Amino acid sequence: MSALTWTGVVLLLLFVLLAVLGPLLAGAPDARTGRTLAAPSAEHLFGTDHLQRDLFARTAEGARVSLLVAVAAVAFGLLVAVPAGLVAGYFGGRRIDDLIMRVLEALQALPLFVFALFVIGVTGTGDSHIGPVPFSATAKVVILLGVGFIPYFARVARSAALVEVQEDYVDALRVIGVPRRRIIAGEVLVNVLPPVLVQAFLWLGVAIFAESALSFLGLGIQPPRPSLGNILGDATGYMLLGAWWYSIIPGLVILVATVGFNLAGDGLGDALDAQGHR
Repeated sequence: MSALTWTGVVLLLLFVLLAVLGPLLAGAPDARTGRTLAAPSAEHLFGTDHLQRDLFARTAEGARVSLLVAVAAVAFGLLVAVPAGLVAGYFGGRRIDDLIMRVLEALQALPLFVFALFVIGVTGTGDSHIGPVPFSATAKVVILLGVGFIPYFARVARSAALVEVQEDYVDALRVIGVPRRRIIAGEVLVNVLPPVLVQAFLWLGVAIFAESALSFLGLGIQPPRPSLGNILGDATGYMLLGAWWYSIIPGLVILVATVGFNLAGDGLGDALDAQGHR
């Protein structure tokens, strides 16, 4: 692996360790320490915030929340996008392909934050109900991000499927009478998944950044539940008071996650490409 890939792996491991082990090692994220805007020290590694809460505990819990939201959003996008992309690619150039692609283009043309503003404006920032089904603020963020990712994942799946359906084994399966659904789900899907999963890995970093941006604007995870974005949003008024750690540390965690996923994802994609050309 290249030096950049190793750098991405190290950054990714640091973020995952913070998100997974941090909440277990730190105290309760809402516990009061009795110290307001205390600088980082041996007692409080990341300092404290304006409400006397330990910033390491809140950043670790925020990293865990951001990671879970990112994974759930990417998984939701994949569940919708991969079947759509497979069907579009298998029937490339036909009416069903055109219909799916026009829908995806309409989704892609709608900016994520405009869509988020509309949905949050209609449903509010708290929990919502559609009929008997409850949706928490976290669930709404997952769905918003997942819907925004669908066009990108579907295009990758469609492109890979278009290549696969030109292979001889697909024609052979058609000749012997194998049903379309078995060809798509049992054969084409297996060969389409690697490039799609690489893209999904890359988009985990985008998802963490997007969730943080939504929460920073007050459209995502709502306080007192911490996320990296709303911690950073709380910190904006205290930078000029000398509390540099309050905004810089959560911002660095977001940067580490985004860069780590991108560098490691690029390395994974290069490895799969090299394996495919052997």
